[in-house]
Amino acid sequence: MTAALVGGQVVTVAEIDERERILRSGNRASALPRPGTSEGRQLRRWLTQLVTAERAVALETHDAERIPGIDEVLPDMAARLEIGSIAAAVLATDAGRAAYARVTAGIEVSDIEIVAYHRRNPTRFAARRSEALDFARARPLIAAHLTAAARRRAFRCWLDARCAELVVLSPGYEHPGDPRQPDNTHRH
Repeated sequence: MTAALVGGQVVTVAEIDERERILRSGNRASALPRPGTSEGRQLRRWLTQLVTAERAVALETHDAERIPGIDEVLPDMAARLEIGSIAAAVLATDAGRAAYARVTAGIEVSDIEIVAYHRRNPTRFAARRSEALDFARARPLIAAHLTAAARRRAFRCWLDARCAELVVLSPGYEHPGDPRQPDNTHRH
């Protein structure tokens, strides 16, 4: 049975079963929802999103000169939360980080953005929060911070667009947030 197609390649239900089996045999298995429940089906949908995103990235040409380390791309929990669970999981792979390097290579932030950030957050990079850090010393720190955030945002948008272009999901394997699937619990 087919859970999804990625660029015409089949992702089988057996692959999703295997990913779930691996997850459930790990040290955090007790935190997972029971199989067959609404939450359990949502977990399988999330796993399908992960597998299809990994496949979409694997179809890319990876000609990056250097593959950044995971800590360079996702240095802290805030960065992981900002980029989202699927993109963060994809970035845990060499192929994901190679795609990240290629997609984000030309992304920089402007001096206007750096100055504006320093005006809004003069103590952000100071040793003590009560003291503002002078702009000359703050500038490279702010530039690195804003550039990293802009690159993560660009990669996430690229991955979303790439998956939208390449992925076709079978019934029962829809995106967990799709309001048309019966297990969606997001209500307003």
